[in-house]
Amino acid sequence: MKKRYAVILAAGQGTRMKSKLYKVLHPVMGRPMVQHVMNQIKTANLDQIVTVVGFGAEAVEEKIGNGNESKFVIQEEQLGTGHAVQQAEALLKDKEGTTIVVCGDTPLITGQTFQELFDHHEQENASATILSTKVDNPTGYGRVIRNNTGEVERIVEQKDASESELNVKEINTGTYCFDNKSLFRALKEVSNENAQGEYYLPDVIEILRGHDKKVSAFSTPNEEETLGVNDRVALAQAEKVMKNRVNEKHMRNGVTIIDPNNTYIGLDVIIEQDVLIHPGSIIKGNSIIKTNAEIGPHSEIVNCTVGDGTVIHQSVASDSQIGSNTKIGPYANIRPSASIGNKVKIGNFVEVKKSVIGDESKVSHLSYIGDAEIGTNVNVGCGTITVNYDGKNKHLTKIEDDAFIGCNSNLVAPITIGKGSFVAAGSTITKNVPEDSLSVARARQENKEGYAKRLKN
Repeated sequence: MKKRYAVILAAGQGTRMKSKLYKVLHPVMGRPMVQHVMNQIKTANLDQIVTVVGFGAEAVEEKIGNGNESKFVIQEEQLGTGHAVQQAEALLKDKEGTTIVVCGDTPLITGQTFQELFDHHEQENASATILSTKVDNPTGYGRVIRNNTGEVERIVEQKDASESELNVKEINTGTYCFDNKSLFRALKEVSNENAQGEYYLPDVIEILRGHDKKVSAFSTPNEEETLGVNDRVALAQAEKVMKNRVNEKHMRNGVTIIDPNNTYIGLDVIIEQDVLIHPGSIIKGNSIIKTNAEIGPHSEIVNCTVGDGTVIHQSVASDSQIGSNTKIGPYANIRPSASIGNKVKIGNFVEVKKSVIGDESKVSHLSYIGDAEIGTNVNVGCGTITVNYDGKNKHLTKIEDDAFIGCNSNLVAPITIGKGSFVAAGSTITKNVPEDSLSVARARQENKEGYAKRLKN
């Protein structure tokens, strides 16, 4: 098998993005565009990757890594795509094999397409192969002009095309495979005698044809994956395409997504069969959703494990573990480092932070549970607050198994509420409560008969 190399063009500043962020670092589905290209192209079993960077080089290297994944070369002046590829000459020019050249702003090209392009190029024994596609409206694109044998004669730009050439639907996507040595020899003949004064990579095709070298084209049937992102409009289009791919994958694997157009699932999310996802739901990061769970509507899950049969309605959960057959929401906020057990109820307008809540416990309404350890079968009444912060440090509240906390209670940490104990509603508890005790911490009620009538008068 021939050696395979890749040159990723990632040096353009991307002025049409109108952004301080380096163009190829703009995220699609939470991942930089150039990282998508890197991840997909690696599946073609490459021997070496060279990434050409310019403006913002350090940021690109930091995002996609150095060393074994890619070597980086600098294009100090932006003198065109041909000039960019020339920056890889010192690393690649004397090597036998095939080099693919791809732009770092094409995040939708799949590993399968890269592999098929390589295979077609090598089977055709071509000096160059263009990745092309056919579109209904080719206006603005370079047309791929083939001869009677199917080989490529040239690429003709819109402004230079004849009337018959303008009717050609097959377009150049800007991704190519080359015989490596032929590529770098031809680059030496590329001229910058054009309006922009730049060295264009497509000129290599004409040079190779002039030397009677074979130029082929591999046409991918999926035109949307060849989208190049040059502005925020195209960025949104790429986001939509990739989101739809992800949602379709999950649906084909047995997940019910009621409204895929209004459901956002991250690239690394794992969802098991028979999960139901309602509209407006966002699931991101390294989340795992177990079978028969129900998410949404309008819930956001980030870096969480959600157990079998758990329901999360109109709530937010991040960086936490949520058990099986648990109900969360509506309007609950599960903040980082929460561990919520099985058959737990976290109700409306409840906030949980850095706390453990044992099996079959309930925090049903309007409560804040922070820096707490709650045992099994505990009932936490409406409006309960774990008072965890003294102005300098956070302290732990422990509520042991089978305890009952009455409504509107303040538990001032550090404190322990013993097993099976009761805290009366409206209490502010500042001392530990022994096991099986009743704790009341409020002023004794006093009724002054007739006093309200006097106030009105």
